[in-house]
Amino acid sequence: QVQLMESGGGLVQPGGSLRLSCTASGTIFSTNSMGWYRQAPGKQRELVAGISTYGATYYADIVKGRFTISRDNAKRTVYLQMNSLKPEDTAVYYCNAGLSILTRSAGGSWGQGTQVTVSS
Repeated sequence: QVQLMESGGGLVQPGGSLRLSCTASGTIFSTNSMGWYRQAPGKQRELVAGISTYGATYYADIVKGRFTISRDNAKRTVYLQMNSLKPEDTAVYYCNAGLSILTRSAGGSWGQGTQVTVSS
C-alpha cells in the first residue's frame, strides 16, 4: 500500500512563497506520475499540478507561472514550489500518486493534506 506524507504548509502573506514536499513509501516511486490537488472550503478538490514519470508537467491555468512541480526519484519525493501566493490559493493541499497527466484523473493514493493559508 502506498503511503504519502506531505509537509511544508503554513501561513504566509500575499506575495510570499512556500514549498510543499510529499514523500512516498510502499511503492516504486519512479513508476508513478505524481500530482498536487487542493481543496478550499466549500469547493471541489482541483488538480493544481502534475508530473509524469519522465518529467512532463501539467499546471492549472490559475497557477501557471507561479507554481513549479518537481520530483526527486532518489528521495522518493515530489515538491511544489509556490511563489507569488494569493489569498485565493488558501486551501488544503493533497499529494496524489498515480494520476494521469493526459486525462487529469486522480490516482488512488492520497496524502493526509497540508494546510496553506495566504493572509495578511
